[in-house]
Amino acid sequence: MRLGPRPESRAVPRFLIEHRHDPHECGVVFASFKGFASPLRGRRTAATCADGGHAIWWCVEAADEEQALRLVPSYVAARATATRLGEVRIP
Repeated sequence: MRLGPRPESRAVPRFLIEHRHDPHECGVVFASFKGFASPLRGRRTAATCADGGHAIWWCVEAADEEQALRLVPSYVAARATATRLGEVRIP
């Protein structure tokens, strides 16, 4: 009997995209999404801009880090990191 891969190993990997910018760049960051086709447009996400932190995070599914960063405009991607996420059980 041959066992296939575990169901969770077949899932599309998840990434956390983290983007940080200076306060004067907020307008440019948000404007960069206009005219950029992305499934992230129009959705809510975590950000600290209103509280002075100027960071934005998106949790996305993508094949790899490069594809994850393609979900944001190049202006944002150039100033972002994509970290692969896994799950752990906290005892």
